[in-house]
Amino acid sequence: MTISDGGPHVNGGPEATESSTLSLDDGTIYVCQDGPRDAPALLLIHGSASSTRSWDPLVPMLTRSHRVIRIDLLGHGRSAKPVDRSYEIPDQGRRVGVALDRLGVKHAIVVGHSSGGYSTTALAEQRPDLVTALALINTGPSLDAFIAPESAAIGPSQWPPTDEQIRQFASTGFSLAGYQIPQELLDEVRSMTYHTLTMTMKASRDYLEQQALPDRLTPLGKPLLVIFGEEDRRWQSSSAAGYRTVPGARVELLPGLGHSPMLEDPPRTAAPLLAFAAIHAAQTD
Repeated sequence: MTISDGGPHVNGGPEATESSTLSLDDGTIYVCQDGPRDAPALLLIHGSASSTRSWDPLVPMLTRSHRVIRIDLLGHGRSAKPVDRSYEIPDQGRRVGVALDRLGVKHAIVVGHSSGGYSTTALAEQRPDLVTALALINTGPSLDAFIAPESAAIGPSQWPPTDEQIRQFASTGFSLAGYQIPQELLDEVRSMTYHTLTMTMKASRDYLEQQALPDRLTPLGKPLLVIFGEEDRRWQSSSAAGYRTVPGARVELLPGLGHSPMLEDPPRTAAPLLAFAAIHAAQTD
């Protein structure tokens, strides 16, 4: 376990970022925690070809009132990237549940960005006792809402890709004028293997082909917040309305932002998330 400087404590004092690698039966999982450890737990799950670092700009806004936990899904970031393990969404959700058990978390509000929303949904399906509420950020509800990319995907002969190839590959993830993709996020894509990249993307498609997300969420009966950048270039933002079929779901559209609002405009993304979490945090105690 390693310790590094982190964000502010709920009372204004320093609270270190605590990172560790958990050994699971099918691979090692990297986790990090910020904020007061006795505060309600807020779990953040990244999307495909990303990592815990995609949440860096948002975390300082959340740690004043929450124990913020981030996990690198298997195949991503600083977690293991085995070639002989499953990257299917239910297995990713199961690993997240095991990691939270290891951390002693009994209840959590779970937040997923993009395909990370599928792992959070799978976790809620498997562990309704653990998930108090869900928040999905630009998570496509069904395959018919997907916007096919204009440029060709990176092929195996091009792996590992150059910075320019990654920028082109990731360009549809952002819509805010002038936004520059941080170097560390480019490096996170390159740190993946071609196998883990393709398998995780295939797993997301398979999960949606089996059942659309609103249909999965409705029987769970969990409070749901959906945040969607209106200028998303990967998923039709109008598809966010499909989540309104989930009883009690709240949908927030963010004008001018794209697929990654927590990177493009952290304060505007944090506002509805904190308001939602404040309502349901008491149930995480």
